[in-house]
Amino acid sequence: MKKIINIEGMSCENCVKHVTESLENINELDSVKVSLLRNAAKVESKEDVEDEKLKKAIEDAGYKVTSVENA
Repeated sequence: MKKIINIEGMSCENCVKHVTESLENINELDSVKVSLLRNAAKVESKEDVEDEKLKKAIEDAGYKVTSVENA
């Protein structure tokens, strides 16, 4: 599974750190890469992770998810 999560509200590297840490707390994820330039996160996993679980992790960190797409 590979997904791109588009995120609204990140404005600095500290925001990237918060989103990265929040997504890394999802045990099923093997890889997390967050880009401030793209305002997006790319996640990879051997098993499927529900979009709602990804959105909740980011929203709990204080940011808004605008879309989740398969990569």
